[in-house]
Amino acid sequence: MSSSVAGVRAAIDHPVVDADGHVVESLPVLVEYIAKVAGSDVASGFSAISPSFTTRSSDTAEIKTRGRIPRPGVWMTPWWALPGNALDRATGFMPGLLYERLDEIGIDFSILYPSAALACIGHPDDALRIGACMGLNTYLADLLDGFEDRLTAAAAIPTGTPDEAIAALDHAVLTLGFKVVMLNNMVVRAPSENAPGHIDLLALDSDHDYDPVWQRCVDLGVAVTVHSPAQGHGLRTSSSRYMYNHIGNFGAAGDAFAKALFFGGVSHRFPALSFAFLEGGVATGVQLLCDLVDRWQKRGGAAIGQYDPTNLDHEVWNQLFDTYGGKRFADPLVREAMLSQSDNPPIELDDFRECGVSSASDIVNQFDRFYFGCEADDRTIAWAFADDVNPCSARLKPILGSDLGHWDVQDMTEVLPEAYELVEHGVLDHADFRELVCDNTIKLHGSMNPNFFDGTRVESYARSLLSERSK
Repeated sequence: MSSSVAGVRAAIDHPVVDADGHVVESLPVLVEYIAKVAGSDVASGFSAISPSFTTRSSDTAEIKTRGRIPRPGVWMTPWWALPGNALDRATGFMPGLLYERLDEIGIDFSILYPSAALACIGHPDDALRIGACMGLNTYLADLLDGFEDRLTAAAAIPTGTPDEAIAALDHAVLTLGFKVVMLNNMVVRAPSENAPGHIDLLALDSDHDYDPVWQRCVDLGVAVTVHSPAQGHGLRTSSSRYMYNHIGNFGAAGDAFAKALFFGGVSHRFPALSFAFLEGGVATGVQLLCDLVDRWQKRGGAAIGQYDPTNLDHEVWNQLFDTYGGKRFADPLVREAMLSQSDNPPIELDDFRECGVSSASDIVNQFDRFYFGCEADDRTIAWAFADDVNPCSARLKPILGSDLGHWDVQDMTEVLPEAYELVEHGVLDHADFRELVCDNTIKLHGSMNPNFFDGTRVESYARSLLSERSK
């Protein structure tokens, strides 16, 4: 049996900082906010934005035709995505109730991410996307007012263009007072005359230069956190199974963005900027780090030259074919064709040319600013701390996301005990656990804004931790 919340708190000597809880928006109230901020047309458009936000009693035909009756090519969207008991369901809607229950749940400070943001930040209509995000952020700012010592919300930042993103960042941080922002890291670009439809990951091969956005995040003192789903894209398009689309989708989206940041040189060019990939687990981060180190050692920098077929020894080549080829490969033209197979290099040979990497440790150093959101039941968290296995004895940075307010959490009071089972079962030690449930989240946001935790329940601990880190 796992410890209770009280038992876990008695066993640890540090706060618990939740990197990713959730606000569940009251849709009728949110629509009113959007109407006030962006107008009735945008509010009406948001009301019909997704079958995920409709109900069985809806009069619209959308619920019957989009994602509920299986049809090839129409992916199954989320359903019954909220807790199954009245208390926890209500807690997701009302931060005041969550605030009262935090001690019962065992959390000292929680960062709450909006639920409706996933339907706002990626909408193809410019006015709806920008207006809905502005209305949502205004709603969140009002809803969380008065609870700042233990709760803060993340603002939804659309990224259709760099100018759009910067304007949303400025409004959220400078006008509404947000300290956390959630950027859309997967912009779906419609087909055009010059290009097919595609997903723009902002940091690599993008339609725009997003460096001004990354710089604005540095200037404003906010980490880049992302929470975009990959449901409905690629191989996650089942028309009959929500779980088929859901499993691994946040990890896939975070992995794609992390690779883009690395290969596009963003994490190299902006050494003061931290990034968090939420709700996808740290296993994808461990695998990515191993893959990057392995591929850099084999194909990075000057190493790529070893594969150039023009450097092959023609005499040895022909001797081998004379000995082992027989009549099938006796023709010199056949041999020459085989010699030049896959001799199709691009203009730029080094895929790592923008990464600022000259050793495996350089890759590991960039991962020091990558944080990976993990849920309490994720046993692969242990891989983050496997310094006897990971390249260069690396320890990655997992952060505990409670996922309060969504179906993943059947009982809010079980999140902390479930996470602590990793210690009880010998998967993590107490130092690992402290990094997971406290220190890493403080470093993520405190590295960008040393005053982030001022006035909060964890101010003293955070100041001490950040002071030690800066020495």
